[in-house]
Amino acid sequence: MKKQRLVLRTLILIVLGAAVAYTLYENFKKDEIEKVVIGEKAPDFVLTDLNGKKHRLSDYKGKGVFLNFWGTWCKPCEEEMPFINRQYNKFKEKGVQVLAVNVGESDFAVKKFAETYKLDFPILNDKSGDVQSAYRIDPLPATFLIDKDGKVIKYHKGELTEKMVNDFMEQIKP
Repeated sequence: MKKQRLVLRTLILIVLGAAVAYTLYENFKKDEIEKVVIGEKAPDFVLTDLNGKKHRLSDYKGKGVFLNFWGTWCKPCEEEMPFINRQYNKFKEKGVQVLAVNVGESDFAVKKFAETYKLDFPILNDKSGDVQSAYRIDPLPATFLIDKDGKVIKYHKGELTEKMVNDFMEQIKP
């Protein structure tokens, strides 16, 4: 009986040790692969918008991309959305694309928010949190400016004013 318990405990410890080792390995590997560096190419991703259309970041090569991470519960995000929408309508014909990435909320909540603010740009939902992790988003809102060649030229943490949004879009206009 004692021998069986010893064998069982040993097996449990081996399995737990393997699980911890695997988790650590995956986290280190992920950190090595996905780092956002100013002046380097932005990590590519594919996310689906509220209409079911897939958007791949690399498909916007040739355009400046205003990549904004936000949440419906985030008051600063709520404040800046009308500014982003107005400037998007001003700059979309000049080669600037806004991609607003919601950080994993329900489609219902995101659609309601987008309808309330009459947002015209693609609203993408990062339900898995993979894109948020790749871009190391914390806290919200967070905005990346990506030039026509797909390189990150600026990262801004926190709320944006309308003048800032305008200036940022000017910077990424091809």
